[in-house]
Amino acid sequence: MSDWRLAVDIGGTFTDAVLLDAASGEVTVNKALTTPAAPLEGVQAAVGQLLRRAEVAPGEITAPIVHATTLITNALIENKTGRAALVTTTGFGDTLLIRDEHRYDMYDLQIEFPDPPISRELTFEIDERIAATGEVLVVPSAASMAALVRELEAAGVESVAVCLLNSYVNPANERLLADELRRELGVPVCASADISPQIREYPRMITAACNAATMPIIGPYLDELQKWLSAEGFGGSVLMMLSNGGVVSADDAAAAPIRLVESGPAAGALAARWFARRMGEERLLAFDMGGTTAKATLVEEGEPALTNTFEVARRYRFKKGSGFPVSVPSVDLVEIGAGGGSLAHLDQFGLLKVGPESSGADPGPACYGQGGDQPAVTDADVVLGLLDPDAFLGGDMPLDAGLAQSAVESLADGLGLSITDTAAGMYEVVSQNMASAARMHAVERGVDLRGVTVLAFGGAGPPHACRVAELLDSDRVVFPVNASVLSAFGTLVSPVRIDLARSMPVKLAEVAASERDGLLDELREEGRRVLLSAGVPEADIRFRYGIDARYAGQGNEITVWVGEGDAWEAADADVVGAFEAEYRRIYGMTIDDVPIEVVTWRLSARADPAEIADSELPPTAADRSPEPVSTRTAVFGREEDAIKVPVYRRADLAVGMSFAGPALVEERETTSIIRPGWEVSVSYDACLVAVRGQIPTQK
Repeated sequence: MSDWRLAVDIGGTFTDAVLLDAASGEVTVNKALTTPAAPLEGVQAAVGQLLRRAEVAPGEITAPIVHATTLITNALIENKTGRAALVTTTGFGDTLLIRDEHRYDMYDLQIEFPDPPISRELTFEIDERIAATGEVLVVPSAASMAALVRELEAAGVESVAVCLLNSYVNPANERLLADELRRELGVPVCASADISPQIREYPRMITAACNAATMPIIGPYLDELQKWLSAEGFGGSVLMMLSNGGVVSADDAAAAPIRLVESGPAAGALAARWFARRMGEERLLAFDMGGTTAKATLVEEGEPALTNTFEVARRYRFKKGSGFPVSVPSVDLVEIGAGGGSLAHLDQFGLLKVGPESSGADPGPACYGQGGDQPAVTDADVVLGLLDPDAFLGGDMPLDAGLAQSAVESLADGLGLSITDTAAGMYEVVSQNMASAARMHAVERGVDLRGVTVLAFGGAGPPHACRVAELLDSDRVVFPVNASVLSAFGTLVSPVRIDLARSMPVKLAEVAASERDGLLDELREEGRRVLLSAGVPEADIRFRYGIDARYAGQGNEITVWVGEGDAWEAADADVVGAFEAEYRRIYGMTIDDVPIEVVTWRLSARADPAEIADSELPPTAADRSPEPVSTRTAVFGREEDAIKVPVYRRADLAVGMSFAGPALVEERETTSIIRPGWEVSVSYDACLVAVRGQIPTQK
């Protein structure tokens, strides 16, 4: 009996849909162009086509539908958010403009920061005060709250963020005010104590502001989505993918959309985690290149690393501090504007640049024939013969090679190069950009990527993975089945999970067990509520505990995890040992005779995903050499001659087959480009494993 699971991932260019039979492992996939102005239309197209192809009725899908999206990230980057207001303590209305007074580039006299998601004109102050100890000194008066309501009504706001001084230690005033505004205004209101109850005023305020600014975006969309699913007869609820690699109910996601800021990339990282464990890889670089962006995530010991602060809407992609430092747990990844839709141009020095600007889904690359005339990476791939214009999306969306040629020609004239060499230059520049970003991400974590296996996915990942691996001195690339929609698949193998934190600075030796346990009780209660609302049986919920700690007097903390269970059971000696081990790993030393101070207490509540059966594998090949379905003339580098390359159909490749590059392997949603000097074999699970210079040993 079938057990159908549906997943959807809205990307910047394409919306992906995956239908999985968890009982048999059978997978059906589909892609449709994203519709930025009305994202539900792209979802309807992708899901509708998918179900018709699989001959599955909506009513047969009774499991929760899992959803990842870039709506929140794109809204913040493009400054296309709702009309939100911020309410804060009198005297602190300029915090979003002052930021943390840190200059990300000390020598840039024209330094720029992104505009806050809530302007100063929509920032309101109110008389109240909580002491740093948590003592309530001034409660907002009824008159001041009534006056505030009138001001907010006159401003016509669509949502409100409330961020009061010291609310992380005592949220009483903040919740009083938030409840009053919800009741009187009838618009979404979020309190910083519910979103990020942590010390440091600016990160807490910008997190709450970004959350409020995106509530008018995600709320209506999720309402429309659930109404459509209900009208179509779908039997499952909706679970949303979070930045930390977990999923929660749609209602919880709508209340805290900032937790979705890296929803899509996190899903890809969870898919990489699943493959790393399946393949027995201790270290794996997940390389996800879509239509708009490329992401790189390092998976070590079977898990992608998490970070507790993620920077969104950076003014400059490689400059930390030039964006919004939102305090939400997120998969630790690097993301750059390098995708199939990334546009090429000449800078002020006449040098070729690719990205970060993208053609997106509308109009898309020139070859889409939707009005775009600037050369994009996909146009270059068509000019080089790496993509078959007639086979794009299985022929459902043919590309116009003439328009691609014309777009690249406009750039070639400025460079004084041939059209082919210009296209090859675009291919090389975008590959260099991605390799540089991945290398920097690894260096920041103290990791050497040489020799690390690359897992290539996303629609544009397989065409570029071998070249990126060469630049990283990696000699092994894995092309998984259904690589172009792997992020959507990742949502189906993600745990239901929520990560919560609350600041309570105290020296470890002075922690009062009753105060600590009371704080953790509240976090456990919230974690249990979130998981129960997502349909998790209470018996399946597990808790994990962590701390952000530092040596007393320091200004920065490190995170260590110190145990699991229904209660805190770690002894102080265990906590000290875990802290010193992590501190030594990062800094190469520990500091004797200085007490350890715990700043923030963390709790992760999770339930493991349902098991998925292995799909039926194709039979082992009697003949290890596959037959190409055709040949195509392709160019693999600048000033290189065009050569005839065999083209293989992915569906024809069986376990045990092997072949040498150069070669092109086509499937409906993507093309794996095997460069000269690489050799490929089909592994036991139907993945293509490419190794430079040798055929890999079969399992």
